[in-house]
Amino acid sequence: MTNLKLAKLPNRTPVRITITVSADLNQSLCDYQELYVASYDASEKVADLIPFMLEAFLNSDKAFVKARKGSN
Repeated sequence: MTNLKLAKLPNRTPVRITITVSADLNQSLCDYQELYVASYDASEKVADLIPFMLEAFLNSDKAFVKARKGSN
């Protein structure tokens, strides 16, 4: 087998998750979306922003990142 620089790509199959949020959280998400539009002049739906928000949150949680690296 050839040793390529690029490793085998991970599973990229999207997974749909349905959640229920409080009215306050929904309002915060809508407010964030409005600020996003004003900042980047690019309209995005709240539902399209949420996966990136979650990823940014998880990547910024140092304890989670450290624990996850330790479990691999």
